[in-house]
Parts: sequence; structure tokens; C-alpha cells
Amino acid sequence: MNPTQIAIALWTLVHKEVKRFTRIWPQTLLPPSITMTMYFIIFGNLIGSRIGEMDGYSYMDFIVPGLIMMAVITNTYSNVASSFFSNKFQRSIEEMMVSPMPNWVILTGFVLGGMARGLGVGLIVTGVSLFFTRLEVAHPFLTVFVVVLTAALFAIGGFINALLGKKFDDISIVPTFVLTPLTYLGGVFYSISLLPAFWQGVSMLNPILYMVNVFRYGFLGVSDIPVGWALAAILAFITVLFAVALWMLEHGKGIRS
Repeated sequence: MNPTQIAIALWTLVHKEVKRFTRIWPQTLLPPSITMTMYFIIFGNLIGSRIGEMDGYSYMDFIVPGLIMMAVITNTYSNVASSFFSNKFQRSIEEMMVSPMPNWVILTGFVLGGMARGLGVGLIVTGVSLFFTRLEVAHPFLTVFVVVLTAALFAIGGFINALLGKKFDDISIVPTFVLTPLTYLGGVFYSISLLPAFWQGVSMLNPILYMVNVFRYGFLGVSDIPVGWALAAILAFITVLFAVALWMLEHGKGIRS
């Protein structure tokens, strides 16, 4: 395929993915905004007023970046996992694989489609947060950069999950038993400086901690970990997972076997 044909194929795939989740927006875009509104009311207003400040900021201001990132992570991951697995279950993915379209285009198309939903939900949650606090972005470019990288990382993770899944229940195991605990323990609701030294060290093994902290640094200018290290870790994860996902797709792992 020439570059023009590749661009058309990629755009068609991304457009199909975006149209899929926007067509059922009451199921894909509305629930996260309602859920995050509950978080803002319960944790930000009711509990936050009793907690006071965290790292020199009101508790509401402190948790807003983490909640936005949590919405982006969960929705990006679930969109790609469910969409690709549905295509695999219906055997339509086999038609893509026998077409002249390169495998990296298939992977990139699903990843970009998932990122569109995750970032869209992130924008909605950001808009909702304005009803509860006044957002000030200390480092706008870094804020956008890290949320895009995080969306890409978890879109690829959702793709791998869909490849490995054998039945629909399999694509909910990782979000329920891995992604959700890591997100809640990733510094969304607290600063790890409050933890004993041992548990601070354990927290450093949680990759979501790095993403939440860099994103919070973009908003507030405070972080529990060095920003440069966190960005390097995220880029490394993306590179490795993209290579793994592409290798699995090219060898038909989870599709032909």
C-alpha cells in the first residue's frame, strides 16, 4: 500500500471506532461524568472539607488531576479491549488481517480510537470539575503531553488484553482486579509522602503513580516523584507494549490460535 492508501485505511478505522462509541454516548460518555461528579461531591466537598490541605493545596484541587487521569485510563483501556474483542469474536478482524492493510495500521487505528474516547471523557470530567473548583494549569504543554501518552499506553494495554481474551468475561478481569486497585493506590486520593518509608517504596512499583503525579505536576506544580523519570518510564512502557502488541498481531496470537 502506498502512503495515501495507508492514510485512508487508518482514517477509516479511526472514524469507525469514534463513530462506534459516540453512537452509544449514553453508555460510553455519560456514565463516567456522573461517576466523577459523585467523587467530586463525596471526596472533594464532604470529606475534603474535613481533611484540609494536601501538599499546600485544598483537597479538592489535589484530587482533581488524579480523577481526570483515572477517567482517561479506565475509558481508554475498556474501549479498545471491548471493541477489538468484539471484532475478534465476530471474525471481522480476520478480514482486516487478510487485507493489504499493514498490521501496524490495524493496531494504531484501534489505539487512536480508544484514545479519542479516553481523552473525550477526560475533557468532560475536566468540564465537570469546573463546577467544584477553579483549575489553574501550571504547565499546559506537559499536562497535555502526559495525558496523551497515558491514553496511548492504556489503549495498547487494552489491545493486548483483547488479544489474550478467550471470552467476554476475560476482558473485565484486568480492569477489575488489576487496573482499578492500581489506580486507587496510585496517589489519586493521597500523597505518598504520608505513607511510611516501606510503603512509599512499594508504591514506586505502581506505574500509575508516575502518570498521576506528572499530570498533577502539570496542574499544580507539585509531584512526589521526579517528573523526568516518570516521563521516561511512560515512554518505555509505550515502546515495549506497542512492540509486544504488534508482534502478537503479526503472529496471530489469540486470533489464529
